Amino acid sequence: MGTDQGSGSTTDGLRFESFPAGYDAADPAKADDLTARWFDAVNLGFHEDRTKEERLPAQVEGYLRDGRILTAVYDGDLPEYAWDPAVPVATYGTMVNDLNVGGSELLPAHLVTAVTVRTTHRRRGILRRMITADLARARDAGLALAALTASEATIYGRFGFGAATSTAAVELDTRGGLEFTAPPRGSIAVADADKLRGLVPEIFRAHLERTFGALGRQHAYAMRAAGTWSGESTEPDPAVRSVLRYNADGVPDGYAAYKSLGWRNQPHTMKVIDLVAAGDEAYRELWRYLGSIDLVDRLTFSEAPVEDPLPWMLTDRRRYKVRHVEDVLWLRILDTAAALAARGYFGDGSVVLEVEDPMGLAAGTFLLEVRSGAATARPAAAGEHADTPRAEITAEGLGSLYLGAVSARTLAAAGGVRADESALAVLDALFTAGPAPYCSTHF
Repeated sequence: MGTDQGSGSTTDGLRFESFPAGYDAADPAKADDLTARWFDAVNLGFHEDRTKEERLPAQVEGYLRDGRILTAVYDGDLPEYAWDPAVPVATYGTMVNDLNVGGSELLPAHLVTAVTVRTTHRRRGILRRMITADLARARDAGLALAALTASEATIYGRFGFGAATSTAAVELDTRGGLEFTAPPRGSIAVADADKLRGLVPEIFRAHLERTFGALGRQHAYAMRAAGTWSGESTEPDPAVRSVLRYNADGVPDGYAAYKSLGWRNQPHTMKVIDLVAAGDEAYRELWRYLGSIDLVDRLTFSEAPVEDPLPWMLTDRRRYKVRHVEDVLWLRILDTAAALAARGYFGDGSVVLEVEDPMGLAAGTFLLEVRSGAATARPAAAGEHADTPRAEITAEGLGSLYLGAVSARTLAAAGGVRADESALAVLDALFTAGPAPYCSTHF
């Protein structure tokens, strides 16, 4: 599912057009011109190499599997000698995937991706026009929240997005092997790459359903885990190796993909590209295997949980170092009552939230009531519920608070929440009392 920006020209000579990725009608082995030129613009915006023409059909297939809608902005007034006017001066992409918000069901989220505006076309309101129309259409389509992963931290707050999850880049000293406090369980096998591609979505689904804050993944993840694709490219990566973990019943319940950084890199380092486990035991056993690989002195992984159980699994936790922590998922509430009601909570209480949103999507006053972890949320009229704790919060602050990665008290110190101590106590009892959210999906 995606939202269509529509098509049309504006008074400043810009034309907006939305479409799915597609193949050339005359030659289905090629991408169509609209799609190929859209990729050209994205590669320019993110400083990526030009995509080889023969690799484009694989990207088209992946985008169609993801259900992406692409938006392009064209300038009909480019000067002589300028780059091909069929290449957009701005791009925008959307798709929908499931987010684990702790409720009884996964919540579909509107995902925003591939946002670029050419340097020559800044300060013309292009991004604002694209994102304003898109978020309004997503809300009208019944989606309660939007999400993105931000390449720059200063852009999206003004559109109501708040940083909502983070991951840790970690490093482990594996010289002599890692020792664990618990004995081994289950088994590990080197994966067949072709078969792994089919297993990855199934294993990730089990991880998604049990992991608060986890987000469904696009087609590229299975391809990269198998080494069929490399990073953002559809070129294969022959250096990637993968393993599967099998539980006591012989069922695969986790996988890890990794590659050597080369013998010239000292100490010899193995980079973990992806690691997904359907349970804590599988998580431990995958790391046990990785920590026992011969001729490796160091492991690195850039997508570890901030609240990682791994150091507590090790007999020597000092082998584990956090190099930095970086935000991953940014959330933007579109329908406040629906988003609040969909979330699962880890405490009980009632609070009135006055949401400030210059874009008008999430704005209003809402009564949130939680009993036994289940919530009801509805608009509240002015003056209602005078005896209920009350808090004023920005749309950006609500996006950050929603999964509980930051406390209401911290947001209050930063200015995103205005409330007295009684309201802050209720907010923290509801939103931050549970597990830390963990999202390892980038898009």
